[in-house]
Amino acid sequence: MFADGGSRGNPGPAAAAAVLVRPDGAIIVDVGEFLGITTNNVAEWTGVCIGLEAALERGIRRLAVRLDSELVVKQLLGEYRVKHDGLKPLHQRAKALLRKFEQVDIRHVPRNQNKLADAVVNRVLDEETKPSGRENLGQ
Repeated sequence: MFADGGSRGNPGPAAAAAVLVRPDGAIIVDVGEFLGITTNNVAEWTGVCIGLEAALERGIRRLAVRLDSELVVKQLLGEYRVKHDGLKPLHQRAKALLRKFEQVDIRHVPRNQNKLADAVVNRVLDEETKPSGRENLGQ
């Protein structure tokens, strides 16, 4: 699972995404969610949660989790505490989801190795923030 989140502005319009990939590289599913106006960290954490939920829905019991947010990886692994009150519920949700797997391997990857999830984040943001074309109707 590759997960990512991003906001255009911090805070700003934000989205979260995850892509489930088989060991052979075939994509199982990608999931993305528009979050409204929020921070990059909320988006990153939400990406983890929606990815874990998608994996569990598909009966996946062993999962490799790859994130380009070193902060989130270290918080998931317990190396860093989650201090921000707004992130604590997402951290708790992720930890509860992780306990449902038989085996999980969580690692930080460079941004260029997380292109699949990043592309979904940007697709969702583009879809949600593009002008509707209705702004000038009736004028």
